[in-house]
Parts: sequence; structure tokens; C-alpha cells
Amino acid sequence: MNQTHEITQMLHEWSDGNHVALEELMPLVYTELHKQAARFLRRERQDHTLQTTALIHETYIKLIDQREVNWENRAHFFAIAANLMRRILVDHARAKHREKRGGDYLKLPLEEAALVVSNEKTIDLIALDEALNRLAKVDAQQARVVELRYFGGLSLEETAAVLKISRTTVAEDWAMAKAWLHRELTR
Repeated sequence: MNQTHEITQMLHEWSDGNHVALEELMPLVYTELHKQAARFLRRERQDHTLQTTALIHETYIKLIDQREVNWENRAHFFAIAANLMRRILVDHARAKHREKRGGDYLKLPLEEAALVVSNEKTIDLIALDEALNRLAKVDAQQARVVELRYFGGLSLEETAAVLKISRTTVAEDWAMAKAWLHRELTR
């Protein structure tokens, strides 16, 4: 049995209430969760205090608290994990910002491939989160595509599978969302 199928099977068992499946699942997904967390943290300022392992552990705690999720497949799991990591990082950034003297915004470079901004350009995570929330009001599907692609690191195909839409639609939404976010974040 290949690992993707094995993960999907364990997710289904976990959805059905089998907590042993969760214990068996975590070692299989830890490496990918670590890669996701590292992707997030690579984009942050060098003096950021949240470490990769801490981000994974906070995500894990939030994942096991998911009571009503009917896990569909591996891509669905990692999409939820990406969303949780985004929430943790935004909460962390907001907490830092509230610190004495206003704190410091969490800076993320917007890679050219991700948001059509040069590699030198940085933006704070709070501004990106707020822009994504505004985009979700205009086009929820485009916002979800950004979340899955940028934050989740999912491919066009994986994003299409999670959203149950065509790869072409994902590519079009991705292009439109990048342009919209670029405009919003460079005003």
C-alpha cells in the first residue's frame, strides 16, 4: 500500500473515531508537516521567536482537537494543517504587535511566484491575512486557492482535488487572486 493511500485510510479511520489510527498517522505526516512549517518560517524575519518544532506541535494540538472533520484524503488533511499554521502565525504576529511599544509585525517575503512581487519586497503577515479575508468576501474560492497554494504548498492538482474543481479553474483563480492581492498589498 503506498503512503498516500495509507494516510488517507488512517484519516478515514480517525474520522470514524479510531484514535489508534491518529497515533499511527502522526509519524507518517510529521515530515510533511515539518516541511510546511519550515516553508512558513523561512519567509519570516530572522529574529522570529517561533521555531519549526513549536509550530508543528501547536498545529498538532489543534489538529487532534478537530472533532467534526470528515477527513477526505491526504491533501484535505494538509490543507487543514496549512490553515491552522496560518492562524497560529497570525495570532503570534498579533501578540507580538500588541507587546509594549507596539511590537513588531511579522515580515514575510512575497516570492515572485507566489504573489507577483519581487523577492526583495516584504509584507507583514497580518496585512496578508487581512487582504485574504477581504478577498474571501469578494471570491471565497480564490482566497481558498491562495491559502492552499501559498500557505499549504499544495500543487495545482492537489488544490483542485481538495476544492473539487478543475486544475484549469485553480490556475485561473490562482492568477486572479495573485493580481488582486498584489494590488491590495502594494497600495
